Amino acid sequence: MPEVRLSVGSMRCRHCVREVTGWLRDVVGVETVTADAKTGTVALGGTMTVADVLAVFAGSAYTAQVVDAAATAT
Repeated sequence: MPEVRLSVGSMRCRHCVREVTGWLRDVVGVETVTADAKTGTVALGGTMTVADVLAVFAGSAYTAQVVDAAATAT
């Protein structure tokens, strides 16, 4: 399964993790979401595109950067 890892700025508490993971679960192709508030990272598994994943952060208080992405997930 392709995987995308993100660094999400300002995601430092459980509330933030719930909000971000809720958005990401709604992205077409996302099958798994694992977020860590301590490190501010999110790992996604599935057939989603990086563009679709990053689009959920548009207009939010969070900034997301791709740390690692499998070739088929881009």
